[in-house]
Amino acid sequence: MLEFFDQITLLLIIAAFIAGIIDSIAGGGGMITIPALLLAGIPPIEALGTNKVQGLFGSTSATIAYARKGLVNLKEQWPEALMSLIGSIFGALLATILPVDILQAALPILLVAIAAYFILKPDIDDIDRHRRISPFLFGFTVVPLIGFYDGVFGPGTGSFFMLAFVSLAGYGILKATAHTKLLNCTSNLGSLAAFAAVGVINWKIGIAMGVAQFIGAQIGAAMAVKIGSRIIKPLLIIISLALAVRLLIDETNPIRQLIGF
Repeated sequence: MLEFFDQITLLLIIAAFIAGIIDSIAGGGGMITIPALLLAGIPPIEALGTNKVQGLFGSTSATIAYARKGLVNLKEQWPEALMSLIGSIFGALLATILPVDILQAALPILLVAIAAYFILKPDIDDIDRHRRISPFLFGFTVVPLIGFYDGVFGPGTGSFFMLAFVSLAGYGILKATAHTKLLNCTSNLGSLAAFAAVGVINWKIGIAMGVAQFIGAQIGAAMAVKIGSRIIKPLLIIISLALAVRLLIDETNPIRQLIGF
């Protein structure tokens, strides 16, 4: 039994390492780690809580890497980070009474729309552009809303932050990636606090995966800084579409039940 557990843990660590690389560049790491945790026999609610542990390691690692390159100013961005955290706490606490079925049905469509946006906008690169919303309004409406979503459901949070930063805040794609990781870090922290409060976290596995994701995120962030939009944009499109497909093939997705598959 011990040998089997060690083998499973090793596979989860490998999954977390790969997820760390991908997530630090384009988001979507949970698409790898959550199914891995479920396949390992961990109950769904515990898998979600445990995923927040390793996700926090990865997003913190990526944030540190981007901050060292001067892409994130923590002193200027802390209000947005705080709003993301607050939103995620409320989302996690209210998850049990919100219409999750609606989110499951709508999310694949939204992810396809995000992928289409980045495909059809060939001028998106690492250069900042015109801001369409004030920093105050962005920080107190868009940010907590996405943080709230991360607490309630989670998949695609990085894609939503990326879209908001590029389309509304006018950030270049590399800067948007860096700030996405900062806000995802605090939304992970808020969600983690809520899951920890109800005791649905496997800390041993979460921390083991977290160390691997921390290392993977350092590698992924370094790749993103070096290559920029040439790797971030295509990977973001691929991850958004892959996550949409992953959700659509889930037997519990209301869309499948609606069309009779």
